Amino acid sequence: MLSEKIKETYTDILKEELIPAMGCTEPIAIAYAAAILRDALGCEPEKISASFSGNIIKNVKSVIVPATGGKHGIQSAIAAGIVSARPDKRLEVLSALGEDGGERIDALLCRCDIEVSELNTRCTFEMRIIGTVGDISAEVRLEGDHTNVTLVTLSGEDITAKYSQKRNTDGTLASSADRSLLNVMDIVSYADEAELSEIEAYLSRQIETNMAIAREGLGNTYGASIGQLLLSYGEDVRRRAAAHAAAGSDARMSGCEMPVTIISGSGNQGITASVPVVVYAEALGASREKLLRALIVSNLVTVHQKTGIGTLSAYCGAVSAGVGAGAGICYLHGGDFHAIAHTIVNAVAILSGTICDGAKPSCAAKIAMAVDAGIMGFEMAKTNRQFYGGDGIVTKGVENTIRNVGRLARDGMMETDKEIIKIMLQ
Repeated sequence: MLSEKIKETYTDILKEELIPAMGCTEPIAIAYAAAILRDALGCEPEKISASFSGNIIKNVKSVIVPATGGKHGIQSAIAAGIVSARPDKRLEVLSALGEDGGERIDALLCRCDIEVSELNTRCTFEMRIIGTVGDISAEVRLEGDHTNVTLVTLSGEDITAKYSQKRNTDGTLASSADRSLLNVMDIVSYADEAELSEIEAYLSRQIETNMAIAREGLGNTYGASIGQLLLSYGEDVRRRAAAHAAAGSDARMSGCEMPVTIISGSGNQGITASVPVVVYAEALGASREKLLRALIVSNLVTVHQKTGIGTLSAYCGAVSAGVGAGAGICYLHGGDFHAIAHTIVNAVAILSGTICDGAKPSCAAKIAMAVDAGIMGFEMAKTNRQFYGGDGIVTKGVENTIRNVGRLARDGMMETDKEIIKIMLQ
């Protein structure tokens, strides 16, 4: 039996992670910060100076910002947040734009000077937005993740407590659930033992939103239509799982305004970790309870891997989510800790090292490959095939292998990340 501390922590992690977002989370985080800026000033700024860590710039460069009339880029995301003026909606801030949102954004971009620069920082997720109107100025900072407001000032006065979602009543920064307590053995036990009434609403929303955008992507033309392409080859369950996940990304990366439920701060990872598990559950005729418990495995395995990697890096997060999906699918088939551990190690060995070069339509193809790797890892485990310690970055024990992935992504790919950003900004 798991301790109450572990159960409470894992429940809190799911509640913190499984939140709705409309659009790619980096431009939406920018829009959220800009909406706070507008609210703090009490009016639209005349001039904005904004600085971002390179990874944020990388992830905003090519993706379409929803509800903007097809616009992309940092200036559009900032303007969208200013026009929305609804920081209370957090990562759904752009849902307040309305049908004339694009026109209002165009008008703001014409009258407001927006300067953008890269921050010299070791933090992979950091932004600072300063706005002025007359002799009044305001500054907003987000650090670490997409909604972590660390500073808001109005003409030098600290008003952070009004906006921070992660501060105690005395204004001190509150700690989130301790993700260092995650491990695969306890994740599987928690999935078996969890009181579903505490988290069912979060998991149900994940199923509803992410399957809806997957169906939207399959039914219409978005990006390169990777999901549709995959189904043109056949419709076995493995292909359907990859196709549905890819189609969700097809739609999302091309500006679809439907919300998704994210994991590890990413909608693409939220889709990848959940949609294939739902597709397999439908094919197996699994009960609702079994599906929800399998999603617990998939989500927490994804978060566990990402904890060692960080919010943003040169390592494609879809790979971590694809591994999570493979673990969830293994659980659906009755897999125990050992089968799930082998699934994770096998899947990690297949595709680790895939680069993240920003949010864009080709993410859908990477998601398809990540899901396939997760499923292959499961199929290997099911037939008593496995990769062993000493095979590349694989080492003895699933936790040791996950630590190796974190080391590879966080430390080993640091220079790769810098070079990717340089290439993208040329």
